[in-house]
Amino acid sequence: MKISAVIAQLRTTDLAASIRFYTAQLGLTLEFQHQDFYAGIRAGDQLFHLKLVDEKDPSIEFVRAGGHFHLYLETNDVAATADSLKKKGIRLLKEVHETAWDTREFVIEDDQGHTLYFGEALETVATDAAPGDKP
Repeated sequence: MKISAVIAQLRTTDLAASIRFYTAQLGLTLEFQHQDFYAGIRAGDQLFHLKLVDEKDPSIEFVRAGGHFHLYLETNDVAATADSLKKKGIRLLKEVHETAWDTREFVIEDDQGHTLYFGEALETVATDAAPGDKP
């Protein structure tokens, strides 16, 4: 068996508003829309789906309380991405910061309250350190 992709699905109570958020605010691309209840959003080479539902996604509060995420979007310049989103009026829940697992990240919520992390790997600088030592 070969898996060619893994596609996440986010639930939304307002498909049109969610499409606007991901396209106009985040700058992603609407890949497809099926009638008024389903859509695909392209983020670079990746795709995730939006599905219209009647009630707010119950995982939103669980994810928020636990410090989890719904989507993790990797980018090559977290600081520039954060600045761009702030200029568009998007509030960062957590400012750009470095993590113990060697990434630089920031956190926002989408129009529905889903938690979105943006991150990039920190570049490793070659040094004379022994294997396992941090540069």
